[in-house]
This record gives sequence, structure tokens and C-alpha cells, in this order.
Amino acid sequence: MFLGYNTNGFAHHRLVDAIEILFRLGYEGVAITPDVNHLDPDSRDFENQIATLVRNLSDGDFRCVIETGARYILDAEQKHQPTLISPDDPGRRVRSSFLARCVEIANQLKADCVSFWSGTATDKAAPSELMTRLVEECKRLADCAATHNVRLAFEPEPGMFIDTMDKFAELHARVNHPAFGLTIDVGHLVCNRELPVSKFLTEWKHVLWNVHIEDMRAGVHDHLMFGAGEVDFADVFEGLRRANYTGGVYVELSRHSYDAVNTARNAKAFLDQFLTRG
Repeated sequence: MFLGYNTNGFAHHRLVDAIEILFRLGYEGVAITPDVNHLDPDSRDFENQIATLVRNLSDGDFRCVIETGARYILDAEQKHQPTLISPDDPGRRVRSSFLARCVEIANQLKADCVSFWSGTATDKAAPSELMTRLVEECKRLADCAATHNVRLAFEPEPGMFIDTMDKFAELHARVNHPAFGLTIDVGHLVCNRELPVSKFLTEWKHVLWNVHIEDMRAGVHDHLMFGAGEVDFADVFEGLRRANYTGGVYVELSRHSYDAVNTARNAKAFLDQFLTRG
């Protein structure tokens, strides 16, 4: 396994500068969140940005994943909307088209996976109806990913329709597609009191394709700097070792962009002590 960093924690930097800084700090991977200021698929010079990014990743021998959690890239007024469970088909198509574009980006960058989530419901549909919408969209997206030789890593997230590992288990069984796997955010498990974290890392090792890391407290979905929460990091890294995980462990501290460089430096110093054990 290796350490990486999510570019949503460098929101005030140019993407090329963020990657250069992370390389100098000793990170080996980058989780790229296409956003209005970072690799926006609608930008006029998008293909030039991709070409530059391919060179930058190659020069640093960087691994990467594509994250899809930009807050307002699809709707300037509503955070993380529309979604794959939106009540209207056009809304779901907007999200699905964006995710399909991210699959294409992942293919161009030879990314390890595309990470995404369900979103929150905006209507009063029954959970069974929401699940039906989500399963259909995930199957369609998984077929798209397979044609591009890309893997999907679905992330359960507190406050969203699929928020726990039990709900993910149902979704995974119903989608039942070889391109459809899992992102585990270790803080989310602590927030949901799904403990120990190592239990889920090992139980789902067969489809664990992406890991997010930060500190967090039980019952509060707030991504905290390491040491400020309740995550048992020794347990986390022991679980990753038992799972024989070889992918990236990506720091996700989007609210720390105001002090991105120091945050990234301090995060790596904290995590290195666990990465080098055993």
C-alpha cells in the first residue's frame, strides 16, 4: 500500500502545482477530484490539461484514482445534486453522464478506479424505489466502466442513501458486476460506529479498491486532522495488512485547503509511523 492525497484538499492551488507539492512531500499517489477549478470536463482546454496531467503523473511515477465528490460542479446552487437517485430521469442522466465522463478520464490517466456515492434523496420515494433507481444506474455505469477497462469503487457515506456497510452489501449483491467494487472511508466507519474498522477492511478485501483516511468522531461526519478524533489507526493499518491491500490510502481533508501544504506535510508525518510498522 502507499499514501496519497485528494486534490479537494488543494482547492486553492493549480492542479499541476498541487501534484508537484505532493511529489516533493513524498506521497506516491493522488486522488483527483475533477472540479470547477481542477480538470473541469467542460473547460475549453480540457484535453490539454489531460495531456499535461499524464506527463506529470508519469514524471512522478504517481498512481491515481478519480474522485467524483465535487460539491457544485453539476448544480451551482445545490450541493452534490443531482444524483443517481434523483426523482426525475433527466437529473439522473446528468449525474450518470458526469460519472461516465470520469470513467473516460480514468481510462486516459490509467487510474486505479473511479470512486462515487449514492447521494441524498430529494423526494419522498420509498427506500425500495430509491434502491431500484440506484441499482439500475450502477449497472449501467458498470457496463460503461468495463468497456473502458476501468473499475468503480462505491463509497458509503454518512447522510447519504447508502451510508452503512450493510446497505452497501445489499447494493453490491444486486448490482453483481465485476467492475463494481468498494471505497472504504475509515472515518465514515467510525462516524457510523461500524467497528473495528479492520473487520470491514478484511471482510471486503476482495473488492476493496480504494481507501480514504482522516480522523473522525463517532456520530459526527466531520473530516478532522489526524489526532483530533477517535480513529484507531493502528487497527486500520493492521486491517489493511491482513487484507493484503496494495492500493492507495488517500488523505481526504477538503476543509483544510486554506493550509494545504502544511496539512499534507503533517498528515504524512503522522501516517508514516503506521505505514512503516510490521
